This record gives sequence, C-alpha cells and structure tokens, in this order.
Amino acid sequence: MKTFFAFVVGIAVGFVAAHQFNRSEQGQRLFSGFEAKARDFGAAVADGYHSREAELHTSSN
Repeated sequence: MKTFFAFVVGIAVGFVAAHQFNRSEQGQRLFSGFEAKARDFGAAVADGYHSREAELHTSSN
C-alpha cells in the first residue's frame, strides 16, 4: 500500500510539474512537438494495422 501511495503521489507531482512547465513558451513548444510525434506514430501504427488486416483478408479469400 505504501508503494502504491508513493506511485500516486509521484504521478500527481509529475502532472503538476508538467502543467507548470507547459505555461512557459519553451514548454508549449516541447509539448506540441511531443504531440505531433505521438500523432505521427499513432497514424503509422493504424496504417500498418489496416494494411496487414487487408493483406490477411485477401489471402483468406
């Protein structure tokens, strides 16, 4: 239970620190860069999934 509490407190402290950092111009640039990279990665994963799904569908017919 003590470890779980420390984990939750760590998440809360990280969230508050990230929120404070995001208020600065440098923080906004950093987080927008992370967001763009995460979107690109998600799109690549989705494209790969759909491509493989179509490939499996055509090979089973």
